[in-house]
Order: sequence, then C-alpha cells, then structure tokens
Amino acid sequence: MRKLLNTLYITTNDKYLSLDGENVVVSQDGKEVARYPLHRFEAIVTCGYSGVSPALMGACAKRGISISFLSMSGKFLARVCGETCGNVVLRKTQYRYSDDTEISNHIAKSFLTGKLYNAKWVLERATRDHPMRLNVEELKQKSAQLSKCINNIQCAENLEQLRGIEGEGAKAYFCVFDQLILNQKEDFSFDTRNRRPPLDNVNALLSFSYSLLLSTCISALESVGLDPYVGFLHRDRPGRASLALDLMEELRPALADKFVLSLINRKEINKDCFIQKENGAVEITDNAKKKILTCWQNKKSEEIKHPYLDIKIEWGVVPYAQALLLARYIRGDIDGYPPFLWKS
Repeated sequence: MRKLLNTLYITTNDKYLSLDGENVVVSQDGKEVARYPLHRFEAIVTCGYSGVSPALMGACAKRGISISFLSMSGKFLARVCGETCGNVVLRKTQYRYSDDTEISNHIAKSFLTGKLYNAKWVLERATRDHPMRLNVEELKQKSAQLSKCINNIQCAENLEQLRGIEGEGAKAYFCVFDQLILNQKEDFSFDTRNRRPPLDNVNALLSFSYSLLLSTCISALESVGLDPYVGFLHRDRPGRASLALDLMEELRPALADKFVLSLINRKEINKDCFIQKENGAVEITDNAKKKILTCWQNKKSEEIKHPYLDIKIEWGVVPYAQALLLARYIRGDIDGYPPFLWKS
C-alpha cells in the first residue's frame, strides 16, 4: 500500500478494499490492516483480483474518486469513476496541447531529457561498478556525448530536431551496450537495436521488457484520466498509444534496460529460453516469459527515492507518479513537467 499525490496504491494481490463510514478499509485475510479517510484521495489504483466492495465503488463514484483496476502484471483492466471526475476537461486540454506544436515541443523536451540523462547514468553506473571489466574510456566518451545531446535538446526548435538529437544519443548509448553484458557473452551479444522482429536474444529481451513497460504506462495514464493514444513527441497514428510511448521514453534505460542486463548478468535466463524461427526472428519461450514476469514483479517491488517528489516509492509506482505529474502540469497545477532523472 502507498499514498502518493492524493492517490492510494494497492500493489499486492491479497488486499480487499471496503467502506466503513467515511473511511477506506484495507483488509488482508479478513483482517483490517489499514484505514484512510476517503476525503484524502482523488484516485485509488489497485493491482490484482482481490476486489473492492460495491459500497466503496459507489461512494467513490459519488465523490468523483476514480478506482482503477490493474492486473498483477500492470495491464489496465477497467476504471470506475463518477460523473464529476474532471477527466473530460483534462483530456480536452491534452488534445489542445497535442495540436499545439510549440507546447508539444516543450513537453517532448522533458521526455527526451529524462531518457538521455538516464541512459548516461546507466553507463556511469557501469563504469563505477565494474571498472576492471569495461573499456571505461570509451564509456566515458559516450557519456560525454549524451551530455552534449542533453544540452542540444534545450535548443531544439521543433520535433524533427528533437528526434534527430534523440537518435544521435540512442546511437551513442547502444553502440556500447554490449559492453554492459558481463556474463554469458557467448549466448548474449548485442550489435545493434533491431525489432519487428528481434533477431537475437538481447533484442528479444529488450522488446519484451519494453512491451511490459508500455503496458504499465498505458495503465498509469488511464488511471489519471489522460488519453494514452494522444501524445506530444509521438504523433497520432491509429492504434498507437502515443502518449504511453512518450512517457516510457525516460524510463527505458533506468528500468527496462537495467532489468534486461540484470537478467543476463545474474544468469536468471539462458540460451534455452529462446527459439529462433526460420525467418531469423528470435522468440522467448512461454516458460521463460513466466520466469521473466516473476523477475519483473520483483523488480517493480524494489524501492527507490523519487528525485522530484523526494519520497521512497517502488519502481512499479514510478510510471504512475510520472503520469500524475504530467496530469498536474496539463491541469496547470505545476509550471512544467518534471522528467524522472534517475541516479544511483
């Protein structure tokens, strides 16, 4: 359980929520473990299938408190909200901002600043932890190149320039990504990022991890009332969750990429977890996916200190914190969207 920016998060599968007077009661195995005044919250997000009482759902709908239901893997299932939850006004503002190229450019700068900053610190962390096993000089050069790209982002005048800078930074980062693979090198090597389909074990893991992160970002945006399909950096395309792709940019290096490296370097997966198709595509076996999902859940339960909020939260809550901050910016409650800048 966690209270965050007037939102109550239930992150375990064994909790049941009910109403007692004007209080939210959290129960486990039929016993009360916590209670909170209902008026404190703007939203409730619950993971798993234990449930929420009809009385609490009705009380929340009446007071404009949304309840979002997610699976344990983070997939958005449904949301209960009342008529006065304010999401229409929020989304109309989001749509206007998306149509305004100047505002879109401003928000996109924050997403990409976060992405390149976090990519830089993935490299810096590696040089700190494994200086004897890496080409530190080369990684420091790429880190400096990423710093230059971050500075150039602030001068970009349009989205096209931003995408060019992002591409330059991504190329610098991925050209040394193979060095970060410290174990099982004979089975896990990385040459370049490829997808649709992934052509090697590492790219298969990256694609699968990105899909998990994307699902979480969609859920996070849905939970705060934003439309995950209308973005700022990624433009409208039928069926593409553009805003979720925007939001996940800053979280790719620090969460998904580090997760993949951990799976390989800790030998939690091996070459037997993959199948190569006749067309060269590499797929993860079903049993391996179950193992990876378990590791993903464990990763999401790890605590970190949020750099902007200055509080400890689980990794799995970070996308929801960022979605809330984005919603607050769009509503005009804060002056700018603060990207997630990870440093460990």
